Amino acid sequence: MPEVLTLGETMVSLRTRAAMRLGGEAHLSIAGSESNVAIGLSRLGHQAAWLGAVGNDEPGRLIHRTLRAEGVSTSYVRFSDTDFTGFIAFDQPAHDITRVSYHRRGSAGSKLTVDECTAAITSAAPKLLHLTGITPALSDTAHAATLAAAEAATAAGVRVSLDVNYRGRLWSRSTAAHCLKQLLPHVQTVFASEDELDLLTDATDPVAALLAAGLDEVVVTAGGKGAWSYSATGTRHRPALPVTVVDSIGAGDAFVSGYLSATLDNLSPDECLVRATTSGAFCVGGYGDWESLPTREDLTLITHTHGTALR
Repeated sequence: MPEVLTLGETMVSLRTRAAMRLGGEAHLSIAGSESNVAIGLSRLGHQAAWLGAVGNDEPGRLIHRTLRAEGVSTSYVRFSDTDFTGFIAFDQPAHDITRVSYHRRGSAGSKLTVDECTAAITSAAPKLLHLTGITPALSDTAHAATLAAAEAATAAGVRVSLDVNYRGRLWSRSTAAHCLKQLLPHVQTVFASEDELDLLTDATDPVAALLAAGLDEVVVTAGGKGAWSYSATGTRHRPALPVTVVDSIGAGDAFVSGYLSATLDNLSPDECLVRATTSGAFCVGGYGDWESLPTREDLTLITHTHGTALR
């Protein structure tokens, strides 16, 4: 049985290291915030499952095969004969400036249903359900399915974490705020960047308001400035590790996977931040959404000085 269940849309990704309009070589892979987290948790030694729908097509089979190869359970993957697998393109017109193009409207992944999400909570009985603010932005049905999953988790005594992950090209800030506030009563841990906190509350001191409303933890990320965790036991900060940034796409998902891994291992809040920032550092050091995520054995490698050869 999985320790963690995630749900959302995973797409086939096409990535170039220069402006895509120039043509040239491209790398084919997969991308999706929730599946990135699932892969990160699997590499760190946890049982993770991803729930989602893909087309009954070759892109869908690439997603299915990649997740299985990474040790993520695909027991809750649905293949659709009527809908296509979504597609995302990344190019880099300048160093660590990534441009994203989506081709996902009406995709299989946008058509998650209430029934399949609630049934998965019952059958999987995970310790943790991980959600993001991307999935409910995909469609009305995906919105309903996300909320139903959170409600089912609460009823079953399953902890829920939420990564705000606001995407302005999917919905407005006001619409996102309305939906996220519906989810919050079911959430114990929330992850947000500094500029996303206002989507969760209108309070002048958003962190204090969220903790007062019943959240156990509020984890705030701030890029190169590091991250903070807030809870009833106090405030903690961990600076970002000094690494050369190659590609920052996926860093937030890497951070979340590291934090949730440490939480599942019952580590202290300080240790949770250490593992989270370490996982994020691995991610930004290489190309791809998830390809550079560390295994548990890799975590100590970041302590070596640059240029070290391990022989």
